Amino acid sequence: MSRPIRIVSTSLILAAAALGGCSNYGTAPAASSGAAGTPSASAPPPPPATGQCTAQPAQGAVGQNSTSTVVETARARSGAQIARILRPGQMITKEFNAQRLNLEVDASGRIVAVNCG
Repeated sequence: MSRPIRIVSTSLILAAAALGGCSNYGTAPAASSGAAGTPSASAPPPPPATGQCTAQPAQGAVGQNSTSTVVETARARSGAQIARILRPGQMITKEFNAQRLNLEVDASGRIVAVNCG
C-alpha cells in the first residue's frame, strides 16, 4: 500500500472510530419491561418528542442525592436531551438551552433546585 493511501485509510478509520464513540450521547437508555411486555412501574415516562425541557415533572428530584440514577430519571421525566449538575460556586455558561435540565446541588450533593436552560 502506498504512503498516501495508507494515510487516508488510517485517517478514515480514526474518524469512524471517533464518531462511533459519540453515537449514544444524549439518548436515554431503553426502558425495562415488566410482566407481559409492559413498562415497569419504576421506569420514567418517555420524554416528549420535541426534546424540550419541562422542569415540573422532574421536581421530585429535589431533596435527593445527585446520583447518576436520580439525575437520569429527572432528565428523562423532564424530556430534556441533557442534564447538568450545578455545584455551589461553580462557574457555568449562561447561554439558554431549551433542551437542558439544570440540577442545582448543595455542598453535600443534595439537589436543591431543578430548572431548564
